[in-house]
Amino acid sequence: MRDASEMNDKVNAETADRPAGHPAAVSGRIGVLIVNLGTPDATDYWSMRRYLKEFLSDRRVIETSRVIWWLILNLIILTVRPGRKGRDYDKIWNRERDESPLKTITRAQAEKLGEMLAPVDDRIMVDWAMRYGNPSLASRLDVLQRAGCDRILIVPLYPQYCAATSATVADKAFDALKTMRWQPAVRIAPPWHDDPVYIEAVAGALEAELAKLTFKPDQILASFHGIPRDYLLKGDPYYCQCHKTARLLGARLGLDDSKFMLTFQSRFGFAEWLQPYTAVTVKALAEGGMKKIDIVTPGLTADCVETLEEIAGENAEIFHHAGGKNFAAIPCLNDSEAGMAVIAHVVLRELKGWIGG
Repeated sequence: MRDASEMNDKVNAETADRPAGHPAAVSGRIGVLIVNLGTPDATDYWSMRRYLKEFLSDRRVIETSRVIWWLILNLIILTVRPGRKGRDYDKIWNRERDESPLKTITRAQAEKLGEMLAPVDDRIMVDWAMRYGNPSLASRLDVLQRAGCDRILIVPLYPQYCAATSATVADKAFDALKTMRWQPAVRIAPPWHDDPVYIEAVAGALEAELAKLTFKPDQILASFHGIPRDYLLKGDPYYCQCHKTARLLGARLGLDDSKFMLTFQSRFGFAEWLQPYTAVTVKALAEGGMKKIDIVTPGLTADCVETLEEIAGENAEIFHHAGGKNFAAIPCLNDSEAGMAVIAHVVLRELKGWIGG
């Protein structure tokens, strides 16, 4: 590791070699940009509409015919959905910071990651962005480039790869790079759905949360965000990676399919999505006489509306109304010690050749 004075000497030496009148330019730093899905700026109708329009206009997210989808989106969805989703976000909103929990947690992850990487290489600069909403991916790439990062590692915070999540981060990043005269070298971190460090972190965190409960669950569901089944048929690896994650977690926990089950949540529209559906399964388990269940969401690295409102709120209500008694939503890894160990592990793995020997 080089100290700060060595870094300054290097920058000064580069500047001394420049001809008179050369424009100011900083280089030699390494950027790490962690990127999460996105968040509205507020819960009011127009803030939600802006966010949903950006999100649902992405061709990676919605692959329906552009003409048909424009009519559905602008004449129906963006008229009705902003109000309903705004109420969902309002239930979980971080009042103290006036922002969504996802923004709060992602910021904390970036700050802690910066502290963890500082002793590794003083050239590393860590930042964070959202694919939809603010801070935008393009704006943070610009900040890193202007700060002298001529190498940038972009980390989509999704353990499982999906075109509608991981790929769209790369799309947006390269759109931003097209506007830069001096483009940094860029790496996109691959998924880590079967990485032993990740599997151990999720399993360990789940065991710790189970130990805090006053009941022992009859069933644990591993709920992943859903996608249309058609995307799987077109070649998206997401479904298979979710199944591998669930299989490895079950094996690590010593639970078979009768105790540990994979489901998919967050359906949207009328097309068939990946099954089994979380909400349908929760209802069926309760109606079948099961009284105690837990749900863990290993496909998400930070708690958000999908976990705090949809799982902990909506699905808990479905379970109780159908006859269930005890329900627990297990928190994501977030910026916990285990969660940060996973993110740092992925980053250091992907920075090889740029740092160290």
